[in-house]
Amino acid sequence: MSMNTSKQPPSPAAGVLSNSTCQTENRLSVFFSVIFMTVGIISNSLAIAILMKAYQRFRQKSKASFLLFASGLVITDLFGHLINGAIAVFVYASNMDWIRFDKSNVLCSIFGMCMVFFGLCPLFLGSVMAVERCIGVTRPIFHSTKMTSKHVKMMLTGVCLFAIFIAMLPILGLRAYEIQATRTWCFYKTEHIQDWEDRFYILLFSCLGLLSLGISFLCNAITGITLLRVKFQNQQHRQGRSHHLEMIIQVLAIMCVSCICWSPFLVTMASIGINGDSLETCKRILFALRMATWNQILDPWVYILLRRAVLKNLYKVARRCCGVRAIIRIHAWELSSIKNSLKVAAISESPSAEKTSSQPAAFTGQ
Repeated sequence: MSMNTSKQPPSPAAGVLSNSTCQTENRLSVFFSVIFMTVGIISNSLAIAILMKAYQRFRQKSKASFLLFASGLVITDLFGHLINGAIAVFVYASNMDWIRFDKSNVLCSIFGMCMVFFGLCPLFLGSVMAVERCIGVTRPIFHSTKMTSKHVKMMLTGVCLFAIFIAMLPILGLRAYEIQATRTWCFYKTEHIQDWEDRFYILLFSCLGLLSLGISFLCNAITGITLLRVKFQNQQHRQGRSHHLEMIIQVLAIMCVSCICWSPFLVTMASIGINGDSLETCKRILFALRMATWNQILDPWVYILLRRAVLKNLYKVARRCCGVRAIIRIHAWELSSIKNSLKVAAISESPSAEKTSSQPAAFTGQ
C-alpha cells in the first residue's frame, strides 16, 4: 500500500510533463464533449420513456425480457453520458491542470474506472441480449419458463457487477489509472509499458470487448438462420414471428453500431497491449475514443426508430414523397386484374357467369 501511495502523487505531474507535446484544440474538444453529453442524455432519456411505455403495454414474456435488457442498456448509456461527460467538462473547464485539482490522483482513478465500466457494460449487455433472443427463438419453451423478469434482473445485476469488478481490478492490484496523452481523460497505462500487469489490463479490456462482439454476431447469425428456416417451413404464428423479427432487427442494429463504433478503439488497445507501447498518435486514439462514444448516442435511436409503428409511418411518407404509391397501386391493379381474369375464365362456363362478371369489373375499376 505504501508503494502505491508513493507512486500516485507523481503520476499527474508526470502525465502533464510527458504529454505536453500532444495537445488538442481546447475549444473544439469542449464543443465535442458538451454536444456528445447533451445529445446522449436527450436520446437515452427519450429511449427510456419509449421502452418503459412498451414494457407496460406488452406482457408477453419474450417481449418483456427483451425490453428489460434494452432498458438496462439504455440506462447504462445515460449514466455513462452523465458521469463521464460531467468529469470531462470539468477537466476542460479547469484547463486540464491535473496537478492543481487532483494531486492525489483520486479523480483520475474514478474517471478511469467509469471509462472501463461504461465501456464494457453496454458491450456485455448487447451480447446478453443477443443470447436471450437466440434462446427465445431456438428454445421457446425453455425461454418462456426460465427467462422470467426475476431471472432477467438477476442477469442484469450480474453483468453490472462483473463490469464493476473489471473496472476495479487495477485499484485492487495497487495500480492507478493514468492521465492519457491529451490530458483530457484517464485510462490504463498506454505509454512506455514495461510490466506484464499493465499489458494484462489493456488486453483484458480489449479481449472482453471483442469477445462480446463475437458472441453477438454468432448468436444473431443462429437466430436469423432459425427464423428463415421456420418461415419457409411453417406459415403459422405470424404475430409471434413479427415480434421476434422486430426485436432481432434491433439487436442486429445494436451489434452493427457497436462493431463500427468500438472496433477501432478495441483494436488500438489490443495493439498497445501486444506491442507494449502506442504505435498510434494521441489524436488517432482520441478519435477512436470519440467513435466509441458515438455508440452510446446511437444505441437509443435503435429503439426510437426501429419500431414497427415508426417504420410503417416512414414507409408511408417515403411512398408519398418518392411516388412509389402510384407504382404500387398500378402493380396491385395488375395483379388484381390477372386474378380476376383467371377467376372469370374459370367460372365463365357456369350458369352464374353473368352475375359474377360484374364483380371483377367493379373491382378492377377501383
